[in-house]
Amino acid sequence: MTYTPVVNEQRFLMQHVVGIDELAAHEAFAAASPDLVDAILEGAGAFAAGEFAPLNRTGDTIGAKWTADGVKMPEGFHAAYRAYVEGGWGSLAAEPEHGGQGLPFALATAVLEDLGTANMAFSLIMMLTPGAVEALTTHGSAEQQEVWLPKLITGEWNGTMNLTEPQAGSDVGALRTQATPAGDGSWRVKGTKIFITFGDHDLTDNIVHLVLARTPDAPPGTRGISLFLVPKFRLDGTVNDVRCVSIEHKLGIHASPTCVLSFGDQDDCHGWLIGPEHAGMRAMFTMMNNARLNVGLQGVSLAERATQAAVAYARERVQSARAGGASRDPVAIIEHPDVRRMLLRMKALTMAARALIYYAAGQADRARLGDAAAQARLDLLTPLAKAYGTDVGCEVSSLGVQVHGGMGFIEETGAAQHFRDARITPIYEGTNGIQAADLVGRKLGLEGGGVFAALLADIRTEAAAEARLMALVDAVELVSARLAGANADDRLAGSYPLLTMLSVVVGGWLLARQAKAAEAAEAEEGLDPDFRAMKLAAARFYLDRIVPEAIGLAEGATAGAEALYAVGVEAFAA
Repeated sequence: MTYTPVVNEQRFLMQHVVGIDELAAHEAFAAASPDLVDAILEGAGAFAAGEFAPLNRTGDTIGAKWTADGVKMPEGFHAAYRAYVEGGWGSLAAEPEHGGQGLPFALATAVLEDLGTANMAFSLIMMLTPGAVEALTTHGSAEQQEVWLPKLITGEWNGTMNLTEPQAGSDVGALRTQATPAGDGSWRVKGTKIFITFGDHDLTDNIVHLVLARTPDAPPGTRGISLFLVPKFRLDGTVNDVRCVSIEHKLGIHASPTCVLSFGDQDDCHGWLIGPEHAGMRAMFTMMNNARLNVGLQGVSLAERATQAAVAYARERVQSARAGGASRDPVAIIEHPDVRRMLLRMKALTMAARALIYYAAGQADRARLGDAAAQARLDLLTPLAKAYGTDVGCEVSSLGVQVHGGMGFIEETGAAQHFRDARITPIYEGTNGIQAADLVGRKLGLEGGGVFAALLADIRTEAAAEARLMALVDAVELVSARLAGANADDRLAGSYPLLTMLSVVVGGWLLARQAKAAEAAEAEEGLDPDFRAMKLAAARFYLDRIVPEAIGLAEGATAGAEALYAVGVEAFAA
């Protein structure tokens, strides 16, 4: 259950994937000097290992508890959260005018990865607050920003996202929560929201809910939705009419209270409109897109933790094996070819997904500087980052159980917790199927397909020597063209394989880039030789083994939806 920060990996990605030096050349990010970046990476890793990691097992076995007086967190979480706030870890990427440090989002991404790897369930409280900050920064009034942002940025208060209702999951347009004007500039909110992450707890002095609701006479569907700021405590200190009526009993992330919230039971739930009326989905998507990158990062965090545990176990577990019919002396199982295959696959997948998300974070920073092309590329990459990062988290954590063998199925080793915690990530913030539909329905067509074409052109230029990767690029172009001309059912039936193919293209491209940098750095002082050797081996494994697997998805992606509808609904129960 130990955790070692991956500072060498993060430093390498900052240099060769994010381009942190290029960002620091801009006045907005001038504070991101090499010394400061190193200090933050080292400090965040040490903080996560020292404060968050020791609580991971406690959070899983004890978890958050509902009481009539509110949700209570396990012992130790309060002190760790205070240390997080006092250390300023939540304010890194926020705007200085509201109390932030104005550093690159990519650097904050590395910090959140550390916290998530150390204790994913706990880190969920840190994951959504930056999205609430961004939504208020982009869509809130000057007064709302002045009042609410400073303490959200420090983490003294946390933010939540309230979309889902019992009858309205992915179909957000079916929500029924109502908001009625009170005549004094505020609104009275009434309804029920479910699956609200850290919707109630005792870690902060206030909780700032961002709530989607309908106003009177609003048009149907998503066009009639508005966004409201609804605090647990009003600014005068009185309790708002918001109650946590229960928390869910879940497969994993037990330290993260997933709440059912009831608004306005006494008809006295005060809320304030964020942005124009009926523009709630646009404002909420600002928060959701931030969260989608961070959920993909959660997959990476769990993959890293599972990999570390599996490597440690494989180095310690000694047993004999038969090779070619002959007995062999007992050795650590890491010497066995199939165990090495699993471990190297875990390493390669984790590195590729991490590179994809760090690259997207770097594009977010360039967009913040006004680079429209970077914003467009970020829009294209967001569904990939969310879906591929979380798919990798599930696969790698499952492999972690496999490496442990029978002991992996025993809770005491911790391997099972990583697997359980990872399973939610492909579901929330828009299921991965929704990410695939977004990719083929919206993102491939950005600027008439120009954004997609520019990405593939960059990959062809930089990684032309990688024949298998170029074959996958060809396959992606062929599949995307065929799906573009297909009917809606066929296009959606092939969307998920295409999303995986494109994600592997980007991951392979970024690993090939890192391999070149590692080869060039053979004599570079400070580059650990074991780190360099693993970087080269993982990149080669990914390009030689995982890229061909993705090429194999092409035929299925273009097979169409006919087989999906070859039988009636009743036949599925046969």
